[in-house]
Amino acid sequence: MKQMFLYCKNLKYLNLFSFDTGNVLNMRSMFSGCYKLTNLDLSSFNTKNVIDMSFMFYDSSNLTNIDLFPFDTKNVKNMS
Repeated sequence: MKQMFLYCKNLKYLNLFSFDTGNVLNMRSMFSGCYKLTNLDLSSFNTKNVIDMSFMFYDSSNLTNIDLFPFDTKNVKNMS
């Protein structure tokens, strides 16, 4: 999922409830540069195997509401 939505400048809404993220290792820069995105619900994400979340929300300045509960970050090595 690395850079999956990178610089989706006009993205305003995203429904990710059906994503199966149980085997994902890399979420680096996943939402970086999503300027128009204001709300994001990632509560359905299974993050137990993710090791890289660096820059996941970098330069997404209008993102004001993020639901990350219950993110499991115990295996994350990079969260810069």
